[in-house]
Amino acid sequence: MADAVEDLIQILNLEQIEVNLFRGHSPDASWQRVFGGQVIGQALVAAYRTVENRVCHSLHAYFIRPGDPRIPILYEVDRSRDGTSFTTRRVVAIQHGKQIFNLAASFQVPEQGFEHQVSMPDVPQPEDLPSERELRKAIEDKLPEAIRKHFARPRPIEIKPINPQDYIDPEKMEPYQNLWFRARKEVGDDIALNQCILAYASDMTLLDTGLRPHGVSWVSGKLQSASLDHAMWFHRPIRVNDWMLYSQDSPSASGARGFNRGSIYTRDGGLVASVAQEGLIRYRG
Repeated sequence: MADAVEDLIQILNLEQIEVNLFRGHSPDASWQRVFGGQVIGQALVAAYRTVENRVCHSLHAYFIRPGDPRIPILYEVDRSRDGTSFTTRRVVAIQHGKQIFNLAASFQVPEQGFEHQVSMPDVPQPEDLPSERELRKAIEDKLPEAIRKHFARPRPIEIKPINPQDYIDPEKMEPYQNLWFRARKEVGDDIALNQCILAYASDMTLLDTGLRPHGVSWVSGKLQSASLDHAMWFHRPIRVNDWMLYSQDSPSASGARGFNRGSIYTRDGGLVASVAQEGLIRYRG
């Protein structure tokens, strides 16, 4: 599993091919489209490669077309503004000559100011919970071959759900979920790398929150789902090797779209990031 973290770090290590132009690769071609978190993370890496001595505090992104895992992704960075305190970058991801994704990110010179935050939910600790891998292994013999292989692949992020929904026969549940997660291997203290890995992980499970009230699962093969946009705010420093709580809710679903929010806390209760996302959820039962 540690090798999966090394693979992720390598995937995020973009190749610079010209000023403001970078090339990224996908881990394999076994899935139909590129994982959205990968594109978010790579785009943030591209933006960081054009910024010095500033830290990302927010990003806003749109998924325009499905990414093709068989070919590289080109990331073109527009240096929108370099101000006294804030720097703004816009990144466009391109495949087959077309935009598949764009991201706007803002970076700030570190400074002190007012501090407050909402409290972390009271939840069981990660040591008291089974891992997502254990939960998936218990049902893998009931899954189609393609999904079984997808479930079994090494993943760089370890997840421990607190209130998991049954993949095979999901019951209707309230539109909330909490889970612990962390990178499976030490990645160091580099702020940019930790933020980019957190951005990658932030796209995992979030869209599922909007499905919980409807008793459906993508495992059925009857669901068409995809992230449409993704926004993220970094409030405080993070270390992705430490357990973090991802507390998610889905306030609304309508028009074949689900809106989802997430708050990410350190184990000692510090709110380090907030996430919002709208996704396509079409059921073809």
